[in-house]
This record gives sequence, structure tokens and C-alpha cells, in this order.
Amino acid sequence: MIRETLDDVALAQPDSGAEDQLPLAHGLEFHPGLSRRSFVQVCLGAGLLVTVWPAAEAEGEEGAPPPRRGRGGGRAATISARVHIGKDGIITVFTGKVEAGQGARAELTQAAAEELRVPVSQIYLLMADTDLVPDDGITAGSMSTPRTVPAVRQGAAAAREVAIQIAGKKWGVEPGTVDLRDGKFMHAASKREMTYAEIGAEDQAKAFEQGIPANITVTPVKEWKVLGTAVPRPGGRDLVTGKHCFPSDIQRPGMLYGKILRPPSYGAKLKTLDTAPAKAIKDVSVVQDGSFVGAVAPTSFDAAAALAALEKTATWEEVAQVSSQELYDHLRKRAQGGVPKNPFAAELAKADKVLRQTYRVAYVQHVPLEPRAAVAEWQDGKLTVWTGTQNPFGSKTQIASAVNVPADQVRVIVPDFGGGFGGKHTPDAAVEAARLAKAAGKPVQVRWTRKEEFTWACFRPAAVIDAEASLDAKGKLTSWHFVNINSGQAAVETPYRAGKSACDFVRSAGVLRESSYRALAATANNFARECFMDELAAAASADPLEFRLNNLENARLRAVLETAAQKFDWSNRVKKKAAGGGAERIGVGLACGTEKGSFTAACVEIAIKNGEIAVRHVCETFECGAVLNPGNLVAQVEGAIIMGLGPALREEMQFKNGRITNASFDDYLVPRFRDVPNLDIHLLNRPDLASAGGGETPIIAIAPAIANAVFHATGQRIRQMPIRLADAPAP
Repeated sequence: MIRETLDDVALAQPDSGAEDQLPLAHGLEFHPGLSRRSFVQVCLGAGLLVTVWPAAEAEGEEGAPPPRRGRGGGRAATISARVHIGKDGIITVFTGKVEAGQGARAELTQAAAEELRVPVSQIYLLMADTDLVPDDGITAGSMSTPRTVPAVRQGAAAAREVAIQIAGKKWGVEPGTVDLRDGKFMHAASKREMTYAEIGAEDQAKAFEQGIPANITVTPVKEWKVLGTAVPRPGGRDLVTGKHCFPSDIQRPGMLYGKILRPPSYGAKLKTLDTAPAKAIKDVSVVQDGSFVGAVAPTSFDAAAALAALEKTATWEEVAQVSSQELYDHLRKRAQGGVPKNPFAAELAKADKVLRQTYRVAYVQHVPLEPRAAVAEWQDGKLTVWTGTQNPFGSKTQIASAVNVPADQVRVIVPDFGGGFGGKHTPDAAVEAARLAKAAGKPVQVRWTRKEEFTWACFRPAAVIDAEASLDAKGKLTSWHFVNINSGQAAVETPYRAGKSACDFVRSAGVLRESSYRALAATANNFARECFMDELAAAASADPLEFRLNNLENARLRAVLETAAQKFDWSNRVKKKAAGGGAERIGVGLACGTEKGSFTAACVEIAIKNGEIAVRHVCETFECGAVLNPGNLVAQVEGAIIMGLGPALREEMQFKNGRITNASFDDYLVPRFRDVPNLDIHLLNRPDLASAGGGETPIIAIAPAIANAVFHATGQRIRQMPIRLADAPAP
């Protein structure tokens, strides 16, 4: 295995300088003796290091969207693949993407295996080590599939073609007569065979230094053998057996544990502090740099005790803050430039019907399985940080700025970590650990508590959304005006056909720390739009499904909507108006939407009893072009649905006087196992289209479908997420 190869060399070679020490990430052991110089020697001595650098923009597959240019990982900038072919035949592929449970490790492994013509077991994917991998950009926005997968495929295809040329040269035959199957190079006429291990000789290394040919082609979808199959996640056994090392599990020799003094409320400023009681605890050190105060100790118990001592002596100057009860009025009043007026007065005047409504979406937490955690270690002015972040290279820059060192003196290593959902773009715990470690002169681990995660991490932005539309006598939309205040512009444009349409996003003064969230503002915008579409359907005396189809031209969105409705048996189930016996009321609802180049539709059945909503059945159809890994994609859709249940039904941050009042799982109710409905997932595979990401869009249809089902069951329109029943008490 590559792990054994690198370990052997790392242990055998003398350290070439402490300033170069770079312990490896992920499945490779953290050997302090393996310097970057040593690593390069390993790669060039034990096999071939294939580095693919900038090249002309390659043509996408049929139906591919235009390339999106941006910092890191853009196909127009680099082909972000580095491949190490070991003497044992194991191929290490390098990527700057991270694995946070979304399946990138499997998908990128498949991409490389497909183009290198090897089984996935022959690929080891080294991810998110800023000293060893290319910058593939932030892992967000469902962009790993449309951007990084093609880059890895192109790099691996280049490596394959060069390896074929090497094999032909060694045998003295034309490269075109060399075949490559299942990791074996074969020449039929001479009956000779060769493996990648044999190709990976030191004297051939220079052949891999060439840039990628501008005309490199990847394997057509119809010829896929690895892509398009349900490959399990590599390393899955380590996860279920507890062997995997998460960021919060990292241990370093002589490591100390750190705790940070937090204000009692948002905006509070430290006035006075007596550090003596904390310092009196054996082996405790207190670090104070302006408003930054922390304690380090040899055990987490002593660090917590020191923090408690600091909290007892600290005095603070607090400031008034907006409460969750005042939130929506605050957002509207602070809308930058005011809320745009409807520009379609003429259409409204002559319309058969006009409808106006306002929708509200609460702040919610990302609630990752693993709260923020980091270990920081300084050696001779250079800093190495192990942490869970979706943005390794961005975090590297931010950490360097925070501790005032050049970025090239900082290394960020991201082991596969326990969830991000858009909330781990910033290196909060990493910066704290780095500052404490610099002062202490030893490695320091900082692990946020769940209360800290609930209070000081980022939140999905709250929103106020105004919707106004007009209909003609045939139930056709003649105008559409839609304004999102505060949460964002993702999916703000309507996919429905309207005579005239204006969709706007207006910034406001948010109250909590805001960040991206799974599908960004599409969760809010699709909720408001799809609930409004149901209200418009009622105004037009039309079935919700037929009303949507009557105003929808997008063929891909129509396909998922019609499939979901057919699989759910919508036409028959919707006729059973508020069916149910006794105190139980049953309703059905549907919703659809598009974002990030993918399309989804959901039909749900709910039951309401004793003032509580139980989601019993969800039938969701999803389409994101050519499916790369159907097993992982189904898991993504299921995960998105379950995650979406929380903000739809219960999740909502509550705050008063600058304090979060429900900062625990006792008070902030995420979905439990008992909340999981029967899931009926249908994927529409489109091998004729380029693959789009599947981690976000499946979440956007679940909340409005539930809200519309509540109306079907009760006659009550829902205009707030989480859903509030008329007879349910406010939080």
C-alpha cells in the first residue's frame, strides 16, 4: 500500500530540517520525520509524481453549462490533479476538496479510477492538505461535481496517456497498439503485459512533468465502467469501527488543551479581569491579548476549571440587542435602500386575480455532528493546523493573517470531518488554537462545546419575503414580483412562466452571525415561492399540480414534478380531502424547485394529531444530469430531506438580550429517528447532460411540501418556517 511505502521511507530517512516537517493527513500516519523534501523524494524515488498544471479550457461534455471561473479549482485555471504512482501499484490522487460526509472521497476516487483504468481499490485519495495538494477551491455550492470531478478526470486521463506512451517506448511499439484494462498495459501482438507499478520507475519520472495536452479527452458516459456505479465510501469501515481520526481526535506530543473566555452576550466588551485564580491552578497558563483571553492546561478538565475561574472574575459592558420576537420587523426596517415596489401596476390593474403575501424564515443552526475543533502546532516559526473546514486554502490565509505570519508559513490539514453544511467556511477554532499554541510554546487543541457551537458559530440567515402575482381568467401568471429581504439571492428567480417578472434580493442588518447553509437562500426562497404557488392555485380554483404544470415550461423541472406526482399517486390521494379518523387529520402537499443546475420535486403525506405534525411519507424525485454514484446520491437526497424536516417543523434560534436561549439539544429540536418518514426516492439519470452537484438542491422542496400538506389537512395557510399551527403556542 502507498501508506506502507511512504511510512517506510519516512522512518528510514533522516530529518532534513525541522523547518520542513510536514506530517501527512488522512489515512497516512502523522510522521514528524517526513518532511516536504522527504515526501518529494518518496514520490520521485518510489514512483512517478504526475502534476498537471494550467492548460486551455477543455470542452465539456454535451449539455455542460459554461465553465464558472473563480478562485481555486476553476477548470479554466488548472487541471487540479496530482497523481503518485507507487512502486506497489497504488495510485495516490491529490485534491484540495474535503470530505465532510457528502461523498466527495468516493466520487473523486471513482473519477480517477475511471480515467486511469484501474479498480477503485487501487486509488488512494489524499485530500485537503495545503502543502501537498492543489487548491481546488472551497467545498461548497455543489461545485465539486461540475468543477473538480472534470479536473481530476482530465488530470488522470493525461497521466494515463503518458503512461501508455511510456509502455510503448519500453516495448518499442506504437502507443496506439498498447491497450490498458484493469490496471494492466497489454500489447496483443507480442503478448506482453505491464502494470502501473512497473511504469513507475525513477528514470521515467521526467515524462510526467509535461503539461496536460489541450486536446485531452475523458471517457464518454456510454463507456463508463466505474463512474455511474454505487461505489461505497472509501474508509467507511474505519468510520463505523471508530478507527477514523476526526479533527477532534487529533493528538500531538506534549499537547495542551485550550478554552476561550466568551462574552456573556453578543457585543459585550471586557471591562476587568482577574487572572490570578485561574493561574493558581497547577500547570495552567492564561493567554490574554486585548479582548482575546484563553487558558491552556495539560488536561481538558483543568482547562475547563481555569475557564470557570476566569468567568467568575470577568466583568463586562453589555449592549442592547434585538430579540427573536423583534427580528422580522427589524429586518424590514433595516432593508438597505428600502423594499422595491411592484413595477407591474398595469398588469395588476387588468388582472383577473391579484394575490399578495409575506413569508418569514427563522434563523437556524447548521448543527454539525462534530462541533468545531482544531489542533495547532508551531515549529521554528511555521504553523501546522489540523481542523475541520470546508475552505482549506481560505482558512490558511485567514489563519496566517490572524497570527501575523506569511501564508507560506502556515499549513492546514483537514481530516475527514463530521459535517459542515456551509457553516464551517471560517477557521474559528483553528485561529484560537494557533494563538494559544504560539503563546504556550506547545501544541494546543481547542474543541468547542455544543453550547459554543449553538451560540458563536454561524447561522442560516433569517428572511422576510414578499410575493405578489397576478392571474388572468385562465389561471395563467401575468406578473410576478418577489423580494427576499436578508437571506440571499439563491433561487430567487422564479422557474415559472410569467408575463412579466421581477425578483430581488435586498440586504438588511442581520442580528446573528450569518453564513451559507445547505442550498443557501434557496431553502427560504423556494419555501416562499412554492407556498405562494399553492395559494395562487387556490385563487385560480386549480389543483396545485395542474396549476404548476400550466405555468411551467422548463422540461427538466416538469419531468421531476410529473414523476414525483405519478409515483406518489397524487391525483387520487389529493382527492381524499383531510382524510383521517377521530382527532387525526391527514393531508398531502407537493413542491418543486431548481438550483445549482439540478431539479427536484417532493410529494408528502402528513398526519396532525394533538397539535403536532408527523410527516409519514415523502416521495421525492431528483435529477442532476449524469449520475456519478447512484448509491451516494440517494444517500444525499435522503440526508437533505431529513435535514430539511428540522427547519420545516421545529428548528428556530431563539434569543433575547444578546443571548441564545435554546443553545442545547434539549431546547433546539433537530429531527429524531422517530421523525424520519417513509422515504421513496427516485433518481432521473440524464447521461446526455453534464453532471451537477447533488448535495444541496434536494433539501429545498421538503418544507413547502409539508406546509402545503398542512393546508390540505387543516385549511390553514402556512407562511412561516418553522411551521406554526394556529392552535400551537409560540416558543
